[in-house]
Amino acid sequence: MSTNPAAKLPAEYSEGSIRVLKGLEPVKQRPGMYTRTDNPLHVIQEVLDNAADEALAGHGKKIKVTLHTDGSVSVDDDGRGIPFGLHPEEKAPVIELVFTRLHAGGKFDKGKGGAYSFSGGLHGVGVSVTNALSHRLEATSYREGQVARLVFSGGDVIEPLALRPNGDGDRRQGTSVRVWPDAKYFESAVLPIHELTHLLRSKAVLMPGVSVTLTVEKTKDVQTWLYKGGLRDYLMQTLNGEPVIPLFEGEGFADGQHDSFAEGEGAAWCLAFTEDGQAVRESYVNLIPTSAGGTHESGLRDGVFNAVKSFIDLHSLLPKGVKLLPEDVFARASYVLSAKVLDPQFQGQIKERLNSRDAVRLVSSFVRPALELWLNEHVEYGRKLAELAIKAAQTRQKAGQKVEKRKGSGVAVLPGKLTDCESRDIAHNEVFLVEGDSAGGSAKMGRDKESQAILPLRGKVLNTWEVERDRLFANNEIHDIAVAIGVDPHGPDDTPDLSGLRYGKVCILSDADVDGSHIQVLLLTLFFRHFPKLIDAGHVFVARPPLFRVDAPARGKKPASKAYALDEGELTAILDKLRKEGVREGAWSISRFKGLGEMNAEQLWDTTLNPDTRRLLPVQLGALDFLQTESLITKLMGKGEAAARRELMELHGDAVEIDV
Repeated sequence: MSTNPAAKLPAEYSEGSIRVLKGLEPVKQRPGMYTRTDNPLHVIQEVLDNAADEALAGHGKKIKVTLHTDGSVSVDDDGRGIPFGLHPEEKAPVIELVFTRLHAGGKFDKGKGGAYSFSGGLHGVGVSVTNALSHRLEATSYREGQVARLVFSGGDVIEPLALRPNGDGDRRQGTSVRVWPDAKYFESAVLPIHELTHLLRSKAVLMPGVSVTLTVEKTKDVQTWLYKGGLRDYLMQTLNGEPVIPLFEGEGFADGQHDSFAEGEGAAWCLAFTEDGQAVRESYVNLIPTSAGGTHESGLRDGVFNAVKSFIDLHSLLPKGVKLLPEDVFARASYVLSAKVLDPQFQGQIKERLNSRDAVRLVSSFVRPALELWLNEHVEYGRKLAELAIKAAQTRQKAGQKVEKRKGSGVAVLPGKLTDCESRDIAHNEVFLVEGDSAGGSAKMGRDKESQAILPLRGKVLNTWEVERDRLFANNEIHDIAVAIGVDPHGPDDTPDLSGLRYGKVCILSDADVDGSHIQVLLLTLFFRHFPKLIDAGHVFVARPPLFRVDAPARGKKPASKAYALDEGELTAILDKLRKEGVREGAWSISRFKGLGEMNAEQLWDTTLNPDTRRLLPVQLGALDFLQTESLITKLMGKGEAAARRELMELHGDAVEIDV
């Protein structure tokens, strides 16, 4: 036993305990928040995207990537070259700021005369993250007859800016960046050559007339891509199966007279429908690959579905009893989509998914009329496409009927307050567990009756962490949830019968306030304790309703608009965007939702029910395993755990945002 009285005291927590991370320190501390850490491809992509943005802006026709034998990678372009004069406010060379500041770059200036009209987003990190995670980075800018060179290590300048005149007769212009990624930040220091090749090839496809070259010094292998035919050539070369109908390609971009979108916003696309083979689906926003899709893909799906459905209705092709859904039309679709969005909002720093709500309408408004016209000009191809979609719908409905038969006749009577959906397709169906009857009423009116069911809950659900499974059904709310879902309570080691599951997604929908969070925690506790296999199989989700609504007045040719913000951070971003668009300070109105009950049916659909615009988070165990999670929830939800809860609050209290 220790005799040192200080050993019993907790570590002192005072003003000196607070540490402020400066410059690029946050990136080095938590690299996974800023980039992918499985390999250095994404940090190289940040450099490549800058070169591509120059070409996209019409400055430059060549991009060269070299994999050097010493493990470094260099990217060269013939764009305008990064400015290297002193920044008027920061009094430091601009090229130094670009590589050392998280929120510095030429893409924030979106006004007329800005350096970039369209670029890969404004998350404000970019190439400075590459610099932070490299043990050496050399940046050279060729501009205005001069050559500027800087060298960094771990994000710090080790060789300050040096200027020299360009050689005799050398009129070179552009930027050259050579990067030595620091292996300690990545699981593997090896670049996946297949992924890099695919990325470079796609850049060439999206920028017809720009040549992209990859040189591997070790093997002396050199590949160059230069496309004239763009998306059509690329899709034809990539497709596995033979298209049923000729490829449908098109593009549409807003002009200066457009009511809703900025000049130049729009999309180019190429679609193919095959009967077999793996589907090829690739999408890009301002040349950035969006591997997780997003709202621009939803716009393509929406436009194609409505055009095909309109053709089928016009020619009366739909058999009786068949209900057509978007996935039926898209079941055999392959596509390449390239969208141009003025101010894209991405999910996360690595920009895998586009979240801009307007992109659905933007892409759909150009795709639908073009495809409708094409189908009605080529009726025989339209009929083939309709046949493909109807066949997919019939296969889906038969599968749904088989599941229904397996349930037998002993199904429990569904709860009276459940407003069920019409479809019996488990993969498509969703049930929303909604806090309160008033919100339940709005949700019933605003939902998609085909696939969305609503189960309103009265008050706070029972804390079930220490409730025996046999006693669960004594609580009416929990009884109704279990019966509506169609799965019996079970433990982590059980093998429950999931064939009775009635919905592919079980969504918790509660207010965005503290009480709503409490209800969310109680329901998550119920599912983790008594329905763990639903979480394992990826069936449980949490809906994120917004806290604020911003109503903006009409500005120029843009009509009055409304936007929703999840939290204070998103609210600030929306107001910043309105200021950039020239809206007078305070001309907008901000309303804060006290709860879901304040939203009407249309608002609830727009913000939390519409699959294209809602925020729906899948519930997963994450980094912790089952036993660690169980231990943590015991501290949070156990009745005799006051001391453990207090310790948790003292440890992590300063990391929580409090809604007072």
